[in-house]
Amino acid sequence: MKTLYVSDLDATLLNSKAQITPETVRILNSLMDKGLLFTFATARSAETALKVTEGLKRNVPIIVYTGTFVVDGRSRERIFSNFMSDGEVAAVVSAVEKFSLVPIVYSYIDGEEKFLYDPDIVSENVAEFLTTREGDKRNLSVSGGFEKTLEGDVFYFTFMEEYEKLLPVYEYLKSKCNCLFQPDNYTDNWFLEVMPEEATKAKAAIRLKEMLSADKLIAFGDGINDIKLFEASDEAYAVSNCEKELKAYATDIIGSCDEDAVAKWLLENFAP
Repeated sequence: MKTLYVSDLDATLLNSKAQITPETVRILNSLMDKGLLFTFATARSAETALKVTEGLKRNVPIIVYTGTFVVDGRSRERIFSNFMSDGEVAAVVSAVEKFSLVPIVYSYIDGEEKFLYDPDIVSENVAEFLTTREGDKRNLSVSGGFEKTLEGDVFYFTFMEEYEKLLPVYEYLKSKCNCLFQPDNYTDNWFLEVMPEEATKAKAAIRLKEMLSADKLIAFGDGINDIKLFEASDEAYAVSNCEKELKAYATDIIGSCDEDAVAKWLLENFAP
């Protein structure tokens, strides 16, 4: 039986310092040499996901932007893609006008991935995040207001604020768009990510499973954005540091992200 294994990254495959340990890399690379079909599904971009998993072999395409794209981890070519509809973009524009909170806009312009923002109107929290992306070739500062940042083929929006500020934006958008509202693993901020209707880790994993002619899907995760992936999987394992809501959907609870739990579970359970 051919099985596809899909792991979340932050606080699951990566430890609490957002790092992949040498032990996890060693174990997974060794198992992939023996035929393990392993990949990850993350809200991160391919750019940052591949950076934080440097050293890990890429024998299966990766799932990024919460299922918006499936990408070849070596060539970075997009295999499956989802983009925002005009109605979804209009809903976000309406939310920006109503609540005066401005997201980062992710888009493809002339075939190149960019994230766009107007430095004059972004909040302090977003501006602080952007300092971590200085030098990123995708970085595109655009002046003239939020609508000026809506260039190219838009596929994702990210709001970053305190829970109390973002909650009403989420309540407004959740019936109009595909939204993910969750805390940041590394700061006190919350993320509200708005993505195309078809973009979920679950749908991307199922398409990848079909593409690889796999018979079974096994998932690993820690957060509420892994619930749909767990529901779509034949087996699903939550790390012990997971959010409590995820436990109800897990086949079992394994060790924590700081214990190389995913790699060690695979070492014990994968049979070539």
